[in-house]
Amino acid sequence: MTDTTAPSANLPLAGQVAIITGGGRDIGRACALRLAASGAAVSINYHSSSEGAESAVAEITAAGGRALCKQGDMTSDADVAALIDATTGAFGSKINVLVHVTGGLVARKTIAEMDVDHWNAVMDLNVTSFMRAVKASLPHMTDGGSIVGLASQAGRDGGGAGAVAYAASKGAVMTMTRGLAKELGPNIRVNSVCPGMIDTDFHNTFTKPEVRSHVAGITPLKREGHSEDVANLVNYLASDESAFITGTNVDINGGLVFS
Repeated sequence: MTDTTAPSANLPLAGQVAIITGGGRDIGRACALRLAASGAAVSINYHSSSEGAESAVAEITAAGGRALCKQGDMTSDADVAALIDATTGAFGSKINVLVHVTGGLVARKTIAEMDVDHWNAVMDLNVTSFMRAVKASLPHMTDGGSIVGLASQAGRDGGGAGAVAYAASKGAVMTMTRGLAKELGPNIRVNSVCPGMIDTDFHNTFTKPEVRSHVAGITPLKREGHSEDVANLVNYLASDESAFITGTNVDINGGLVFS
């Protein structure tokens, strides 16, 4: 079994406990697997992707790691608290890493089409859920801990058609990242990642195939990103390999947008 009692040069997260919200599919699932491969005991929250979360746990434990998954709605204080309780009950009282992947576009709606309920739902899903997860984790987070949020290229460029609410929410995540870094330093680092066109169910649902192929074609690396590309970056930001990085929103888009 993987030694999770002490740090190792080969396992930068050995002995640490990580929570990944929205970890049942795509980027979240890839993050869970990547952090586990770095030695962390991983607690995976999922909303409806039970198959992906459960198979991730099976894969991690088969490799000698430690993992659990728990269903929950990260827009619910009770469900967030239940996730924290399950994590600390299984792995001990400390939490070293929080990776908050929970979020989504919900639906493409222009300002003329949307109502306040849609706006609030997007904000609750993408921004307020981040606040809830951070607030609930903090009493258990140790010095040297790391929080990694999921922002978006949309937070920089305003997003595509009908994505004003989504883009605004991801811009808020970026600003929260900067503010939290100031508030929680020097003990806890806070960073977020800003994915561009990543091959996920998000784009399977909300982006036309011809748009995806066009974007890939004009990207310097001439492809969409993969969930594993984002997970590698998240793993770096979660570990002490990025010990002097905080308050950043790191672009990962194959060179399509520079900031």
